[in-house]
Amino acid sequence: MASPILHRELVSILRTRRMLVFQCLLIFLFAALVIVRWPTEPRVALSGARPQQVFRLFGYGLLTTLLLVLPVFPASNIVREKNRGTLALLLNTPLGAWRIYVGKLMGVLGLAGILLSLSLPAAAACYALGGPSLTGEFPRVYAVLALAAFQYAALGLCISTFSNSIDGAVRITYAFVLMLSVISLGPHQFFQGSEGYLADWSEELRCLSPFSALMSILGAGDLAGKGLMSTTNVPGRFAVLSLVITAVCSVCTVLRLNHRIFDRARPQGRISDDQDLKVRAFRRLMFLVDPQRRARGIGPLVNPVMVKEFRCRRFGRLSWLLRLIAACAVLSLALTYATTMGTLEWDVETIGGIMVFMQVALLVLITPSLAAGLISGERESGGWPLLQMTTLSVPRIVWGKLLSVILTLLLVLCATLPGYLVMVYIKSELRFQVERVVICLAATAVFAMLLSAALGSLFRRTASATAAAYAALLAVCAGPLLIWLGRDAPFGRGAVEWALIVNPVAAALSVIRTQGFQEYDLIPGNWWFLGIASTAALIVLIAQTWRISKPQ
Repeated sequence: MASPILHRELVSILRTRRMLVFQCLLIFLFAALVIVRWPTEPRVALSGARPQQVFRLFGYGLLTTLLLVLPVFPASNIVREKNRGTLALLLNTPLGAWRIYVGKLMGVLGLAGILLSLSLPAAAACYALGGPSLTGEFPRVYAVLALAAFQYAALGLCISTFSNSIDGAVRITYAFVLMLSVISLGPHQFFQGSEGYLADWSEELRCLSPFSALMSILGAGDLAGKGLMSTTNVPGRFAVLSLVITAVCSVCTVLRLNHRIFDRARPQGRISDDQDLKVRAFRRLMFLVDPQRRARGIGPLVNPVMVKEFRCRRFGRLSWLLRLIAACAVLSLALTYATTMGTLEWDVETIGGIMVFMQVALLVLITPSLAAGLISGERESGGWPLLQMTTLSVPRIVWGKLLSVILTLLLVLCATLPGYLVMVYIKSELRFQVERVVICLAATAVFAMLLSAALGSLFRRTASATAAAYAALLAVCAGPLLIWLGRDAPFGRGAVEWALIVNPVAAALSVIRTQGFQEYDLIPGNWWFLGIASTAALIVLIAQTWRISKPQ
């Protein structure tokens, strides 16, 4: 039986103090959400519209909590065992691969079950107010949440078997979760209501997202749907696709759980400068940037820490940077094509709102993976004492590390801007709005970088730093949107506007006049918040770096 592994996995998670604090905060959050809308008079509306809206907000909040918290545990599970050497001991036990996998999977699902069970009192209160039905929305919402937890737990374990570092596994898992839950909704917003294979493909793609299934169950419709109705059984297709992804990931993980998981092919490598003249001439002709050439020496005016970050980080090397820029350029061209074609049936503001949302999702996906491990990675790998022995000052070390992230994000932002140029060409009066949107995106990139770097400096492990950075950034970008979904029930316009001021996504959407956000005045309040928060994060980063640089 897998009970020893299940007991070990689940107890080790629940014994941590931070998990106890998180559970208490989760209970308080769900209780406060219901108490805010609890009727003050001894009567309840017969229609149940307000309780239904509260339950809708409750469902989105619970799903967001699962997506923020759950992926880090399966993603770090197997790769941590492999790096510590305990996975080899586990594979030598009489337990088979399936029993080991089931034990680890049930440990993660046990945590998800605890989180879902903590929400039951608040959900029961929504039912008591006359909202969800015990045979309708209530079980279907929890079924979608359970399927999402099952799918992402299996996905995280599968990614963990292929990774060689914990932070890399966490980063890739969050990327897949973001793509499956949020980015998969993007193409449908462009092609809904049209005909052709692209519309059919986008309709199938959106069924991968649990948010789309919740929207269909709770009757919220589609974001930016413009009143278009769909007859697709989104929850049913999500259930099928979720089970298929779970089965594929499970089989792949079990096949990987053997002694071959420790085998790592290491190519011998050959330097281009050591080849003969014909080979060097051919490689110079074929490669814009040859990754096998020797790097030049560091100039006297160049920050050596920045060069070190570029040469030691995969996406810092020029060959990988060009690939990243090419991918962003292709994405920008796709958005540009969608902008020109979408304006035939959609207004430019709606297309601009979808572009803003997708670009911010790209920043949220890339920035924490680049900035969270700037300091924690040095402390974990033992490179920080080597930096202390150099003549570099703490401000120069911090600036060199930040500069490596700034240049990468600047290239990414520049590669995704042509879509806005097309919007200005189509509708010239949008020039002022587009300029403010670009400022919002730049401020979001700076805020995400400094927040991730500051949080990462507080941890000794890169995996914990990366998970904390993703959770904090997603909480800032997604948390206020939950309050926006509860506008007029239970939150008023003033409360929603104050919540959206801290959200860079909402600020950019309000500038571009996207439906649902045009009535809120978030600029320059959001810029003030991002500026103050970025300054505070920079102070924390410098202070923490100064503290750990002192002799221990």
